This record gives sequence, structure tokens and C-alpha cells, in this order.
Amino acid sequence: MSDALINGLAGAGGGIIAQLITYPLQTVNTRQQTDRDPKKEKKKAGTVEQMYQVIQQEGWGRLYGGLTPSLVGTACSQLVIDDDDDHEQKVNSAQVFAKSKAEATALRRKKEGAGDGSVGMLSSLMVAAMSGCVNVLLTNPIWVVVTRMQTHTKKSPLNQVQPIVSEHAIVGGIEPPPYATSHAVQEVFDEAGIWGFWKGVFPTLVMVSNPSIQFMLYETLLKKLKQRRASSQSNKGVFLLGALAKLGATVVTYPLLVVKSRLQAKQAIGVDKKHQYKGTLDAILKMIRYEGLHGFYKGMNTKIVQSVLAAAVLFMVKEELVNGARWLLLKDAANAVQSKPLR
Repeated sequence: MSDALINGLAGAGGGIIAQLITYPLQTVNTRQQTDRDPKKEKKKAGTVEQMYQVIQQEGWGRLYGGLTPSLVGTACSQLVIDDDDDHEQKVNSAQVFAKSKAEATALRRKKEGAGDGSVGMLSSLMVAAMSGCVNVLLTNPIWVVVTRMQTHTKKSPLNQVQPIVSEHAIVGGIEPPPYATSHAVQEVFDEAGIWGFWKGVFPTLVMVSNPSIQFMLYETLLKKLKQRRASSQSNKGVFLLGALAKLGATVVTYPLLVVKSRLQAKQAIGVDKKHQYKGTLDAILKMIRYEGLHGFYKGMNTKIVQSVLAAAVLFMVKEELVNGARWLLLKDAANAVQSKPLR
């Protein structure tokens, strides 16, 4: 089994576990980002209070709305290419492959008398950026569906789209079926056709800098930690490195994340045009005009908690899975050598 495949599978496992733990925070954060009513700012509920309100008014299930496609997107992002977002925070097989190529080039340059043989920050940044761009183009449809499912509520006319049911079902007291993945897919297609699944792709492409910055910070901090300790790093150290790397990247790129969520959420119909966005630039200008700069940082506190926790768990689990897989492979190889008959 190649090192890239081990890292990819470990990253997928770590990403899924982190997603399961932090998903309710992610759902609340997406709703905070897409809240377009400035009047609500007078009395804004905290994260915990909002989670409680969702549970009371809509049930536990709504905190995990869109979980299935989100897990699919996370696994694909880990196995194929790097991702963000909040959907975001990964080191994977594509990055490992690209990094190995960069390291080989650095060693070749060292033999030629140029450089010290190490991969610099700029090269690490480019590795993450290139893999991130490919990921955005491949997985954006998944995250559009996830955003729709996270922001769908029973009471909000802005996000409300009930599946079509017969009059007999309503008269008989039968509630319409829950808002499922298929409903979100149909809604996006009816609203904007096939290209609707790539809404928010431009700010998401720009947001490639988030995992790039995170990847660069993590690698730099990890290298320094290894230099200080001759032995392998502890779980606690890896946890803190993942948290610090994600915190720095999140603070810098959060406004783009809000714009992306606004574009991917259901567009308001039959209401004030300030709630309707034609594209990235239109969304930015309307947010500045009607909400001010504060609008670009809605839900920032929730996002920091969710992202830092998810990134820390991901990196810690990934390192343990990689180390465990390598240990098993070495053990199997040693057993194979011992069991080989002597001639």
C-alpha cells in the first residue's frame, strides 16, 4: 500500500469523525451566515441558544440536516484532493503526492548545489493551492446541496420549500416527508439549472487560500516540533498544531465563506431585492450596503470553535491512523520474512 493511499484513507477517516462531532455547530454556523435580516442583530442568540431553539422548534434531526452528502463530500475531498469549508481542513493523498514531487525536486536541486534540500513555504503553499482548486471544481455541487439542507427550516419563508403532497394527505393530517437530499437537488436544478450546482464557486476558489495557509502553518509548526523532540510528536502536540493552523486560516478567509454560503443558500423570491444575489460581486456590494462590514463576520465565533475543533480532531485521528497502518504493514512484512522457508 502506497504512502499516498495510506494518508488518503487516514484523512478520510479523520475527516468523517471530525464531521460527526462538530456537525451541529456547522449547521448553526451556516444559518448564522445566511441570516440576511439586520433587525435580528438587536437581539442575537448565542450558538448554544440557537442550537436549543433548533431542537425545540424543528427537532434534533435538523442539526444534522445534510449530514449524508456532507460525509460524502468530506470523504471525496480527503481521498481525491484537498478541501475547505467548512468543509475544509484536510491533508490528503493528492497533497502527499504533490509534496513528494516537490521534495524530489528540492533534493535534485541540492545535488546541483542550489538550496538545502528542503521544501520551502511557497512550495508547500502551491501544493495545497493546486489540489484545492481541483477539489472545488469537483465537489462544489455536493456543498451546494449541503448548504440548502442546513439552511432549510420549517418556519422561514426565505428558506422554506416543502415537497409537493396531495390535498388528501394534508386533510388526513399526514405531514409532508422530510426535506431530503433529493428535494435539495431538485430545488437547485429548478432554480438555476445544472449551473446552479456551481453557485459560489468563485469565492470558494479564492478560499483555496484557507487550506493552503492551514497546510503551510501545520507543516511549518510540525517541522519545528519534530526538531525539538527526537521522538515522535504526542497526540496533544498534534492536536494543538491542527487547532492553531486552522484558527489562522479561518480568521483570514471567513468573509469569503459567508459570501459563498449566501450564494449557495436558497435565493429569496418575491421579497426585497436586497435578499437576491446575482453573483459574487453583487452579493458583496449588497452586503456592504445593507449590512455593513459586520455582515461578513456573522457567526465568526461559532465557526472558529467548529473549525478549530474539527481540524484538531482530524489531524490527531489522521496521524494515529497513519502510524497504525504503517505499523501493521511493517509487522506483516516482518512476519512474511520470518515465515519464509530457508533453502
